[in-house]
Amino acid sequence: MRRAVAAASLGVLLAACAATPRPSPPPVSIVPVGERAALLARQLAGTPYRYGGSEPKDGFDCSGLVWYVYRALGIEVPRSAAEQQRFATPVAYDSLIPGDLVFFHTPSDHVGIYLGHGEFIHAPSSGRGVTSARLDSPYFLLDFAGAGRIGPGG
Repeated sequence: MRRAVAAASLGVLLAACAATPRPSPPPVSIVPVGERAALLARQLAGTPYRYGGSEPKDGFDCSGLVWYVYRALGIEVPRSAAEQQRFATPVAYDSLIPGDLVFFHTPSDHVGIYLGHGEFIHAPSSGRGVTSARLDSPYFLLDFAGAGRIGPGG
């Protein structure tokens, strides 16, 4: 009799386990848009400079690089550096996160995408192509004109 009760109890227990829904897998972490922008921009290093360029096959100018990167992520931004600065939400220098835009000269006529750790990527001039640089280098530090964030929280 004990065996019959134990077997029946085990059967009920196993049936309950089989009917119990499995827990959902943990949610996939969503990489913030700014980090995705920084990653994509870094992958474009070495692309030739081209005044007015906004495609990897043709080359980039500084604002064309920003326009291309954010457009590839589904975010429309203006095309010129000055318009991009007006479009972005202002960010303090000491609050920069990857993907933030950094602007130079006044009025702003040069822009780059912040990569983190004091580094940004930009299309500086003819003959140089897309490359990274340090924000704290004297040239860029003296010409720094502000920063801005595209999208919520970068």
